[in-house]
Amino acid sequence: MVDLPSTSDGALATGHGNDAEPAHASRPGAGSSEPAGSRSGASVAPASGPASIPPASGPASIPPAPAPLPAEGDPAHYLNRELSWLEFNARVLAEASSPEVPLFERLKFLGIFFSNLDEFFMVRVAGLQAQTQRTIAEVPPDGLTPHEQLVAISGRVHALVDEAYRLWSADLIPALQRAGIVIVRPDELEPAELSALDERFRTEIFPILTPLAIDPGHPFPHLRNKMINLGIMFSREHEAQEPGFAVIQVPPMLSRLMRVRVDGAARAFVLLEDVIARHVKDFFPSGRLRGTYPFRVTRNWDLEIDEEEGEDLLETIQAELRRRDRGNAVRVEIGVGEGGVGASVQRLCRALNVDSSLAVYRVSGPLHIADLMGIVADDERREYRDEPFSPQVPPVFRDVEDIFAVIREQDVLLHHPYESFDPVAEFVSRAADDPNVLAIKQTLYRTGGDSPILKALARAAESGKQVTAIVELKARFDEASNIQWARTLERSGVQVIYGLLGLKTHAKALLVVRREKDRLRRYVHLSTGNYNPQTARIYTDIGLFTVNREIGEDMTSFFNLLTGYSAPPKWNRLLVAPLGLHEAVLGFIAREAAHARAGRKAEIVAQMNALVDVDVIDALYAASQAGVDIKLAVRGICCLRPGIPGLSERIQVRAVIDRFLEHKRLFRFANGGNEEIYMSSADWMPRNFHRRVEVMIPILDSSVRARVNDILNTTISDTVKTWELASDGGYHKLALSPGAPAVRSQQRFIELARERVKLSDPLARGGGRFHILRVPVSPSDGESRHRKTAKKKKGLP
Repeated sequence: MVDLPSTSDGALATGHGNDAEPAHASRPGAGSSEPAGSRSGASVAPASGPASIPPASGPASIPPAPAPLPAEGDPAHYLNRELSWLEFNARVLAEASSPEVPLFERLKFLGIFFSNLDEFFMVRVAGLQAQTQRTIAEVPPDGLTPHEQLVAISGRVHALVDEAYRLWSADLIPALQRAGIVIVRPDELEPAELSALDERFRTEIFPILTPLAIDPGHPFPHLRNKMINLGIMFSREHEAQEPGFAVIQVPPMLSRLMRVRVDGAARAFVLLEDVIARHVKDFFPSGRLRGTYPFRVTRNWDLEIDEEEGEDLLETIQAELRRRDRGNAVRVEIGVGEGGVGASVQRLCRALNVDSSLAVYRVSGPLHIADLMGIVADDERREYRDEPFSPQVPPVFRDVEDIFAVIREQDVLLHHPYESFDPVAEFVSRAADDPNVLAIKQTLYRTGGDSPILKALARAAESGKQVTAIVELKARFDEASNIQWARTLERSGVQVIYGLLGLKTHAKALLVVRREKDRLRRYVHLSTGNYNPQTARIYTDIGLFTVNREIGEDMTSFFNLLTGYSAPPKWNRLLVAPLGLHEAVLGFIAREAAHARAGRKAEIVAQMNALVDVDVIDALYAASQAGVDIKLAVRGICCLRPGIPGLSERIQVRAVIDRFLEHKRLFRFANGGNEEIYMSSADWMPRNFHRRVEVMIPILDSSVRARVNDILNTTISDTVKTWELASDGGYHKLALSPGAPAVRSQQRFIELARERVKLSDPLARGGGRFHILRVPVSPSDGESRHRKTAKKKKGLP
């Protein structure tokens, strides 16, 4: 691996994870006359190199605008990143609270809320705690110190967790009971059922458990991340001695949900930790028990990797994965127990070295409710779930004989999950089997386990094709999985590259080189989402197939950059991070401001997951002051304050929370009437601009541009599942104006996907499968032949 020259301002990650944000960036005005990449500490790219990506008619041709901010860098202009993320999770919790959402889907959203909190503490809170231990504290643009952020986080999370458990106890539990689903304590069972449960404990659970007493001869045990434990308090023989304490770790290999029979309930469960707590005396027969309670420890789970020092990145990450479970504790959750737990919890906090005033969360229900989704896992009653939907195969790909011919004829847009991911997997599979395909190159960030794409790449390499996979080992929480299948690909002959030194490869790109008659043709697939069939059914993303010559040339240069650090002197169409994407985005925004000042059409419409970068925020403020109307759909973190008089009153920020996770990144610039539309793998965050390899792609085909425009307009017009950000950082559910039509964007996209299929085939009733029959190719053919399948399309369930 090689290091890339950076166009960032030299601000580094805070040391608590590869995705950690720098405290701030140097902030020249949006109209700064400094050349791209010329910030303090940056490597300046030559004028003809990657930093000069915008074409002559693009941002670089717009005269620099004066910086109109009255107090640039004023902390009052920015929202705190961590608190903004918590407001995103609050919107997830609101979906769990909504009576309009089907019961089982409400339970799903509650589980997502708790899983999100786990990751937040393991990475973001852990990083802030690490910062408090440093001599020099890093302060974000909003001005809050790490300790102030931790205090604010604790207050907000405590309120959210209290609300989540109120929802669980007062709303969801009664609703589940009405649906015939109950969770009971062992002592609520009938005698015969309780006796059977006790027998199961003795034969299936007791032999696995290990009680760990804590005294001078038995030091406090290591408690694994996110594992549920039972804290046990008992009196010692001599009253003068400190009360005894012991721990029993609840085995993670056993299900927390134990099925039992309860009269009147269709499905009944007891929790494993409750069954173990019932039998604590079996482990301490001579002790005088004072009480038990379940607890759960969350640890710093981020990797600390010094790529400069590590001789082998793969081995370094494997070593870090083994160390990660020893990370510092950042949170302790205390469940409902018996007996007073005050002194015991204080002892627990001392042993774990956590602040009891900030890091302890006492809850009024089961720990980590996300583990309890199994109570409805195989219950298919439709009245409790969202309307069934199967992703549709677009008409252009249905019953296709030659997938390459389809892409040669036109650019093809796929809108997931409304349209199936199958054509992407099938494209890679066809490429693997086609003797005319000479090379396949692909970036892989999170692909999932049993991926058809991975199998196709392995098959292609085994058949002698040149196959290159850029595998991102630092994809958080997928590191171990990525290492495993990367080694599998290597054994098949795939050339596996583990990215670039100091950068994550986050771009989603696929290049297939095919021999056709007397020439080579490049087939390209670019996406806003991962090559993962599972997440493609629940994340909203955009994928584009094209044979555009300029984009094909750029993709060859892009993969050469990743594998051999061979950056081209000029990019045709692609905008690439960290080699100029940041400067290009700032240029686009400044161009809109110049158009507005000149009286030309000026508007920015953008959809992304996060808006954090201070330079971009300041540029948007300047554009708003210049008269640019700005509509932003930001699903998660947004550090921009909209609606501030004289600063951001022309900026609207909205967020859609619905059954699918909004994940695509789309950008439209009015450009004085010469509209430009882009898709990207990158959010507007410092990490995406400076510490990741990303791409931003122009939408060139007129029909695809029209579709993307419709997607953006529909998303911005949502009135049913949309929240609006106020200048104080709070969100409110968008109120439907009297007489205005109700627009639920995700439902509209489902309807549009179905309508396209019906218009092309009136007999089609559903998504079906990607119906392609592979025909063996004769060695003498030289061309791959395909037949239409004779199978009928399957309808919706």
